[in-house]
Amino acid sequence: MSAIHLRNLVKRFGDFTALQPMDLDIADGEFMALLGPSGCGKSTTMNMIAGMEEPSEGRILFGERDMAGVPMGGRGVGFVFQNYAIFTHMTVRQNLSYGLRMTGKPAAEIERRVGSIAELLQLSPMLDRKADRLSVNILQRVAIGRSAIMEPAIFLLDEPLSNVDAAFRAVMRTELKQLQREFRQTMVYVTHDQLEAMTMADRIAVMDHGVLQQVGTPLEVYNHPANVFVARFIGAPGMNLLPGRLADSDRGAVVDLGPLGASARLPDQLAAAARASSGELLYGFRPEETTIVKDAPGLALAVTFVERIGARTIVHFDAGSESVKAVFDNDVDLTIGASAIVSPNADSVRLFDAATGAAIGRA
Repeated sequence: MSAIHLRNLVKRFGDFTALQPMDLDIADGEFMALLGPSGCGKSTTMNMIAGMEEPSEGRILFGERDMAGVPMGGRGVGFVFQNYAIFTHMTVRQNLSYGLRMTGKPAAEIERRVGSIAELLQLSPMLDRKADRLSVNILQRVAIGRSAIMEPAIFLLDEPLSNVDAAFRAVMRTELKQLQREFRQTMVYVTHDQLEAMTMADRIAVMDHGVLQQVGTPLEVYNHPANVFVARFIGAPGMNLLPGRLADSDRGAVVDLGPLGASARLPDQLAAAARASSGELLYGFRPEETTIVKDAPGLALAVTFVERIGARTIVHFDAGSESVKAVFDNDVDLTIGASAIVSPNADSVRLFDAATGAAIGRA
């Protein structure tokens, strides 16, 4: 079985706790992304799964097999690092076949598997080139292929695309997902890049300061963030969060946003959950879930900056002590200094407890 189960996993380095108690189940054949900022504990978690680090507490199981004391070589995992580690004096063919040759695979099988992985990763035209004559982009592709060709049941990738250019990252996101589907591997992918996690992973484990914040599908963590950290970290730009208090109006329950006025009416279920909170709220809405209105309730804001990025435009608004961002089509007619009334989509509004940061009314 190639399912992975982390049970109360803890890692300390001296007095520093790099990973707080963590429970996580990764299903057989699942693509799981460990996502978070630098220093959040994601690489430490992967290193323990690989057998490169021993847990301070807790257990790691592959299926029902406890990995305590099992060395990296006995775990049947493939590993690709941020910095490619290949033999530059060898050809691409020799690099790809290295592991198979060391394990004594028959020549015909080696030739078949090298040809297959080379075709999948678009390396066929350069099989007989020396690695020291290849670009960084291609070297990382070779590193991925050299590990994948061994067909490990569990494939671990630690930020493998962080050193390559943006265009190549876009290509490799597709190829890595195809690779995982081809071999039906359990894949664990460490990244700080939410775009990589959102586009490739079946589920995402969001981490911060050694604490697992939320686990869910890309849409779950985007649409229903568990707390303020996830709301801000997921999304480009992240979720807008404005301080306020629950209030009643002739329109029903709203959030009093102070100088910005009152929000649109809250859905009944969300309002009911907010009444049970401490009172101080954060009113959250995605930049993509906003519209400009004229004769409807909204937030009257002044434009401070406009980012035109191809098909979309990100408009920054002055919201007093806070800043609000909204995403529109590229033909939006707003310039710095202009004013607009911005209305969040009521169904997309999320509330958070200002004291704890936890989401309110999350299913």
